[in-house]
Amino acid sequence: MSGTGEKIRFARLFDGAKNIVVVAIDHGLYFGPLAGLIDLPTAIQSLQQADGVLLSAGMATHCADFFARRGAPAMIVRLNWATNYVAPWEYEHSHSVHLLTPSEAVRLGADVVLGSVTLKTPDQAEDAHNVELFARYAQQKVQTGVPLICEVYPIGGDHAKPEELQEQVAIGCRMAAELGADMIKTFYTGDGFTQIAAATPIPILALGALKKPRETDALFAAAEAIEHGARGVVFGRNVVQARDPERLLEALKEVVKVGMAPDTTAQKYHLD
Repeated sequence: MSGTGEKIRFARLFDGAKNIVVVAIDHGLYFGPLAGLIDLPTAIQSLQQADGVLLSAGMATHCADFFARRGAPAMIVRLNWATNYVAPWEYEHSHSVHLLTPSEAVRLGADVVLGSVTLKTPDQAEDAHNVELFARYAQQKVQTGVPLICEVYPIGGDHAKPEELQEQVAIGCRMAAELGADMIKTFYTGDGFTQIAAATPIPILALGALKKPRETDALFAAAEAIEHGARGVVFGRNVVQARDPERLLEALKEVVKVGMAPDTTAQKYHLD
């Protein structure tokens, strides 16, 4: 991270803390309207205490009022779209397409930008294109002065075999750092995540993946990821589809940022 703008925006996101809690609400790009995200400008109001909120460029406009205040969460805008994220249609490839540049995202109000990379697709040329696209974002973010998150999202996602997930996340995270990312969003892989974090010189944020059966499960998942080296979490459905998203977010912050035990926190916030 070489530019003053990048450093300032990065520091604002963490605000002196070691770990952060980001909430993702960009699911409409891949799933259409989901429960908890039907009316996004209303749903986002329960996320005031998040460190950052990940959303799409189009929804940045509809949710602009939420970010237009001092102390609002950082606006994180997604830069590209890829077929493998459309889980309901079970695509096996990851054809990635450009949506907007980092500078265009900043004009929308973005404090941080995110680009995804999926590798080990059935086509080597496809992998090369995905890397090329992210490398372009890495060059552009330096010119714009905005931090860049790389989302390392293996083929198969939530349903990938554990050993394959470990290998792809390990290689993908190191590649993301080598390509110039400032942070990474990816799957927590279990005990082997410690080695991934040790070999990756930038913060890794563990994504929440599928909705957990119980709200307490989300707290335990976050705590386990932090224990194994994650520098925060990016949870979506586990927050916005909770009975009380605001209360779950507060509990999640105590686990991730303060280090409180998940079971103690669940009792304090009366979570199931």
